[in-house]
Amino acid sequence: MHVQRVVLNSRPGKNGVPGPENFRLEESTLAPDLKEEEALVRTLYLSVDPYMVDPQLADGHLSYLLGAVGLTGLTALLGVREKGHVTKGANQTMVVSGAAGACGSIAGQIGRLDGCVRVVGICGSEEKCRALVDDLGFSAAINYRQEDVPARLKECCPDGVDVYFDNVGGPISDTVISQMNSGSHVILCGQISQYNKDVPYPPPLSKETRETLQSKSITRERFMVLDYMSKAEAALCELSQCIKSGQIKVLETVVDGIENMGDAFCSMMKGGNIGKQIIKISE
Repeated sequence: MHVQRVVLNSRPGKNGVPGPENFRLEESTLAPDLKEEEALVRTLYLSVDPYMVDPQLADGHLSYLLGAVGLTGLTALLGVREKGHVTKGANQTMVVSGAAGACGSIAGQIGRLDGCVRVVGICGSEEKCRALVDDLGFSAAINYRQEDVPARLKECCPDGVDVYFDNVGGPISDTVISQMNSGSHVILCGQISQYNKDVPYPPPLSKETRETLQSKSITRERFMVLDYMSKAEAALCELSQCIKSGQIKVLETVVDGIENMGDAFCSMMKGGNIGKQIIKISE
């Protein structure tokens, strides 16, 4: 039996950006007969970032197990719950960077469901902005590639920012933090703008941003979803029910064929996807 697999062909190097040439498609052959304690499986979908969960939670949408009802959804839900301090009736404003990605698109919806009166997403295209507002129920969206982010953020968040779900780091996060209220909270989920740079994680902040965090008593702690796995089962059930009921909507970018795995990964790292980036292998 002939099969295909994608392997790491090379590394991008120090401060390098991953490219399709870093991946290689190989063909291999499996023995026709199974040995004792062996099993033959058929791949349906692959994620360009690795995680799996129980298929019954997906209600027929198996690819959701790699995203919204998987570790991505857990990161969004538990991040908001454990680090966001969202309280119904508190007139809170949430900002999400990387808002049209797999995690940010869920996190914003969780913030809205948990009681934020205003949820603003920051993303990199008009198509993404429309998806956030029209499909996912965000209050507003800011295209950081075309708009004046500080000015638009003040316009969209007239009462300041109380909760910031940070997926990107860098100048975008510096701008959001500069407009946060005293006693507010940063959910430090990701720093994708810094991943290809040779810097420690979390990356160092500017002096101005450090002073803002200190003077306004803003909490900012690294969030690791694996530290909260005792709450994972209940959280996955909640995500499943919210998706089935339509309270949470799921966006995906699906690419066909294992041979496109490298391209899909590189596209995700540059923000080319809307929602979860998925590789479809077979029906």
